[in-house]
Amino acid sequence: MVVLIILGFVFLLAGIVGCVLPVIPGPPLAFVSLILLSFARGWEAFSPVVLIVLGVVSVAVTLLDNLLPVITSRTKGASKAGVWGALIGMVAGMVFFPPFGVIIGTFAGAVAGELLFSKHRDSALKAGWGVFIGVMLGIGLKLAVSGVISVFFLRALLRG
Repeated sequence: MVVLIILGFVFLLAGIVGCVLPVIPGPPLAFVSLILLSFARGWEAFSPVVLIVLGVVSVAVTLLDNLLPVITSRTKGASKAGVWGALIGMVAGMVFFPPFGVIIGTFAGAVAGELLFSKHRDSALKAGWGVFIGVMLGIGLKLAVSGVISVFFLRALLRG
């Protein structure tokens, strides 16, 4: 059972890291920590309602995270080129300039995508700002959900 608890803690940490890294589904990984702790404690650590609600919320916020940059960029006039530029810039920024490269790369990629491939070059900064806002909202929501999951995990761990 100790192995499951340690593995749950690893999943929790991976989930928190995944809130910032775009390739790792943060909240669902953090949610797995609750399942592992529940299994280790004979399914008495959390009520079924808590597990269902947090599971649904973690999946919903992960899906919403993929939509927010598109929604906010569209409201600011971004094209598909701006959205793709933002995604490429986010990954490049994460690789070459961690930890703040995700933020800077997202904005720069959206602007570059608009400037290079869009017909509406005059609104490149506005589009970049829209994508940036969407990405930051997504990261914030994922961190909030993973934070709540962390509180539940740690409370149950310390109780037990």
